[in-house]
This record gives sequence, C-alpha cells and structure tokens, in this order.
Amino acid sequence: MTEGTTSKAAAEGSDTLTRLEQEGEIAADYLEGLLDIADLDGDIDMDVEADRAAVSIISDSPRELQKLVGRDGEVLEALQELTRLAVHRETGDRSRLMLDIGGFRAKKREILAELGAKAANDVKSSGQPVKLDPMTPFERKVVHDAIAAAGLRSESEGEEPQRFVVVLPA
Repeated sequence: MTEGTTSKAAAEGSDTLTRLEQEGEIAADYLEGLLDIADLDGDIDMDVEADRAAVSIISDSPRELQKLVGRDGEVLEALQELTRLAVHRETGDRSRLMLDIGGFRAKKREILAELGAKAANDVKSSGQPVKLDPMTPFERKVVHDAIAAAGLRSESEGEEPQRFVVVLPA
C-alpha cells in the first residue's frame, strides 16, 4: 500500500466515523424529543459499533422504559425504524442505526448468541441441519454471527415475519 492509498483509507474511515457520529446526534435529538413528549426520564448514550451508529436510552428506573420496549421488543423495533427515518430525513442517506432501550437488545443479544452456539453444537454432534424458530432481522443477524464464530454456515429461509435461520453442517 502506498502512502497516498493509506492516507485516503484513513480519510475515508474518518469520514465514515464522522457520518455515523452525526447519525447518532440526529437520533439522540429525535429520541430526546420523544422522551419529552411521553414524559419519560432517560439518558441517551451514543456509540459506533460494527460500522453503524448505536444509540441507547438508559434510565435509573428501567421499568418506566419498558413501555418503549413493548412486548418482545415490538415497540422498540418500531421506534428504531422511526428514528432511522428521522436520520434519513436529515441526511438523505439510509441509516442502519441500532437502538437499544433499557438494555433490552444487549440482553437479547446474549440469549441469542447462546442459542446460536447451542444450535451449532447440535449440528456438529448430529451432522444434521437445525431449523430455528422465526426471528426478526436483528435476531437472525446475532444468531448468524454466533454460528459463524462456531465455524459453521447458516442461512435465512422463509418470508417475513416467518423468516428463520437454518444451521448447516460444515
């Protein structure tokens, strides 16, 4: 790699980080307005994880935030889409922003990673494919990552909302 190529790659990485931080700022402003309207207390935490903006709403009283998570994260999914639309309206670019509320996604990620690892172990021991229950895109991504980390392949099959992961033997 030449010095010019290295500088260009560093500038592109810096531009991406700046763009993702801007997405986080826009999302935080939107979510703060939402919290005010709903008269809910919460702090906004922004980060960049895996080339996407990550925004979390945290609170000293997580039960209050449960209203924003909903049953099995349904409200959280809807708020994430609305937040992505707010970012798109400001930037003109499609956002892959991830929203977490009260640690719901973080806990869900741990559970799904364990599910993926267990399914991978089942496939390794039986040599047979394993089909998992239908999942949201976020859930499937976490499971695919866990299966890849275990050294196996996986595919998504079916149509939304019944799309599911199939773990395949090596």
